[in-house]
Amino acid sequence: MQIYLDYSATTPTREEAIAAMQHVLTQQWGNPSSLHEWGGRAATLLEQARMQVAGLINAPAESIIFTSGGTEADNLAIMGVARRYSQPQHIIISSVEHSAVSEPARLLEKWGWQVTRLPVDNWGRVNPCDLENALQPNTVLVSIIFGQSEVGTLQPIEALSEIARNQGVLFHTDAVQVAGRLPLDVQQLPVDLLSLSSHKIYGPQGSGALYLRPGVELVPLLGGGGQEMRWRSGTQAVPNIVGFGVAAELAADLVTTETFRLIALRDRFFDLLADTPRLIPTGHRLHRLPHHVSFCLQDADGEQLSGRTIVRQMNLAGIGISAGAACNSGKLNPSPTLLAMGYSSNVAKGGIRITLGRHTEEADIDWTAMVLKQVLARLMPEPALCKI
Repeated sequence: MQIYLDYSATTPTREEAIAAMQHVLTQQWGNPSSLHEWGGRAATLLEQARMQVAGLINAPAESIIFTSGGTEADNLAIMGVARRYSQPQHIIISSVEHSAVSEPARLLEKWGWQVTRLPVDNWGRVNPCDLENALQPNTVLVSIIFGQSEVGTLQPIEALSEIARNQGVLFHTDAVQVAGRLPLDVQQLPVDLLSLSSHKIYGPQGSGALYLRPGVELVPLLGGGGQEMRWRSGTQAVPNIVGFGVAAELAADLVTTETFRLIALRDRFFDLLADTPRLIPTGHRLHRLPHHVSFCLQDADGEQLSGRTIVRQMNLAGIGISAGAACNSGKLNPSPTLLAMGYSSNVAKGGIRITLGRHTEEADIDWTAMVLKQVLARLMPEPALCKI
């Protein structure tokens, strides 16, 4: 039995998206910047995809900038705002950001910028009061992740972005894990920039988008031909973008029913493992991504017993999950997210993540929970009781 439960890492490309991509690759392969018929047909497909992606978040089509993925979208948002200023200013992020946000912020810090990293509570949520207190006269951008990829916690983005807007500060959110799993409406949500990724919503890898609220200005990161309304130069990857558009349209059509289905499966998984010794649920149970289950090991300590060890053991059983801790140069590092949430260094090496998707069924959940219990019982046996 093969069970894939790592949908937050990537999703299988939908057949409809693959078919659309094949049509572009074989029949509509023109450069959309060319003035002839071949270019015109490609440009039409590009703009159709732009409308489809815009529809996923109820945005005007002209506010969608296509990128190579969520990472580039995050970098364009942060560095594109920062490059508007000749002198270092102040930005605010959370302490549980994806590296696509935390690394550009760290680079700005090296260049003299002031970066405030907002703390989170034990569930990984930012307190809006902390944002209000952190704002300064020279704050130019706030970037807070919408749905945390490692522990699944949803941030109070509406409240946070409203605080920033009231102070005239731009607000960006990485919504890569949220899009297609929860309804998004940028007409109601007071954000200025929002990042999306194709391969998280059953589109192809290598394509993403940044929503840029009309009237907001960036300085482009790439010099070149001025494609994407001059915000992102470079010939567009039309096949990937077309696949992204198809996936976005299908996701928008199914989001309501799929959200409730995933929540039921997610909660079943948590319930099945509720009495498992030494397995600690992480993230907020209520304010949570609908497809996301995560835990950490109470006694994780080093490479011999870590989240990575559990991932390997589950893989041997034909089940794909992921770990939160990172391994660089052979050294296991604790998860920065779990550390920020108050977990010890040892426990923060034991994070695991199980993420569900459109192919996940109840039988997959039941089987995976049983196998995980068996793996944990073998690797972390309960101490024997002494007889008197």
